Amino acid sequence: MLGTPDQATETFLAHRNLLFTVAYEMLGSAADAEDVLQETWLRWAGVDLGAVRDQRAYLVRITTRQALGRLRTLGRRKESYVGPWLPEPLLTAPDVAEDVALADSVSMAMLLVLETLMPTERAVFVLREVFDLGYDEIAEAVDKSEAAVRQIAHRARAHVAARRPRQVVSAAETRDALDAFQRAVETGELQSLLDILSPDVVLLGDGGGVKQAVPRPIVGADKVARLLAGGWGRVAGVSSLRPAQVNGYPALILHLDGELDSVLALRIDDGLITGIYAVRNPEKLSHMERETVLRR
Repeated sequence: MLGTPDQATETFLAHRNLLFTVAYEMLGSAADAEDVLQETWLRWAGVDLGAVRDQRAYLVRITTRQALGRLRTLGRRKESYVGPWLPEPLLTAPDVAEDVALADSVSMAMLLVLETLMPTERAVFVLREVFDLGYDEIAEAVDKSEAAVRQIAHRARAHVAARRPRQVVSAAETRDALDAFQRAVETGELQSLLDILSPDVVLLGDGGGVKQAVPRPIVGADKVARLLAGGWGRVAGVSSLRPAQVNGYPALILHLDGELDSVLALRIDDGLITGIYAVRNPEKLSHMERETVLRR
């Protein structure tokens, strides 16, 4: 027996936020994560529920396989992307920030680190380190032996550890740095910007070829500070910056003439801003209109 449609729907909806989070962490794209969920539902609707021992694990397995296939397609799309590619920002609910491990795993900084992993490595890392799945469950999801998954997990963990932010920064520390950064940008004071920026800060802009953005990374506090001060000076009269919870951490949203223009997410190490991620591509800003619920 397949079970009733109501049973399948009820189970899927009960785990939907978890499945979306799995797909989003693997893809860095909310739009693609939503597509993966549609594909997961179509496959789930045809499953014999009576034969499924652990429905949550089964759904995660379907989602992971669909996300892996899409991740390889995304890789080809990114090769022809205009300018730097950044993850799609999400306006997140306050409870995401309260789960420090979850907030860290979906932060823009961490998602960019995950971009440096191979697809299977990314899947294994996400399922093990973020969702704490057993190696046997992960092996089924990625179609590898348990021994191979353990090796992949070890390799991925070491790779991420060498590149992730040096420490998990609390929301309060991030908010303090964000406040100082916002004041410095709005006043256009170079010294105030230099005081909050790390000497080796990197600014990335994603316009997707649709909106103007820096075509390559801007590196160094002096260059970044001058770019920010000059850019704000040109739009100060018609723009506004406001704080928001983005991907589990405080960030800034820029409006021009009352319209959403950019999301500025930050990476912070030792109290200084080491990364600024400015997303302007309109196709990536649709999930900034309402809060997205994420779950582990």
